[in-house]
Amino acid sequence: MSPFLARIREKVGSDLLVLPSASGFVFDDAGRALVAEHGDMGLWAVPGGGIDPDERPEDAVVRELREELDIEIEARELIGAYGGPEFRTLYPNGHQVAYVVMVFGCVIVSGEPKPDGEEIIDCRWVTEEELAGLDTTPWTPMVAPKAFTWWREHAL
Repeated sequence: MSPFLARIREKVGSDLLVLPSASGFVFDDAGRALVAEHGDMGLWAVPGGGIDPDERPEDAVVRELREELDIEIEARELIGAYGGPEFRTLYPNGHQVAYVVMVFGCVIVSGEPKPDGEEIIDCRWVTEEELAGLDTTPWTPMVAPKAFTWWREHAL
């Protein structure tokens, strides 16, 4: 949790917050997406996280993937902005969040993904079909088809 969010939580407790966030569908040369198992919920999703005050969404996704997976990425294009009931999360500590997620199509610039062991406990490269077989966040099935379509249209 960022210091900014921690200060808000001190004031509002576990009440529902609407939070901006950024996630990255990072693709390899074979068109597989990098997914991460999130330790707090035990669900798979593309990596990402909250956007800090005055931070650009594309900078937030780069920062989050550096922090969580020790990789440098390039956020190539905004795939879309998403929200709704599928983006609501109740964390084990009782904190409630309704995320508005900006999803970027990305590629790795350098590094090999390594989970930080705190937020992310595992990661792997998956095809669209393999992703459908994982226990994912409720929003992943909504966004993944658009992300894989983006990759097929923009693969170099």
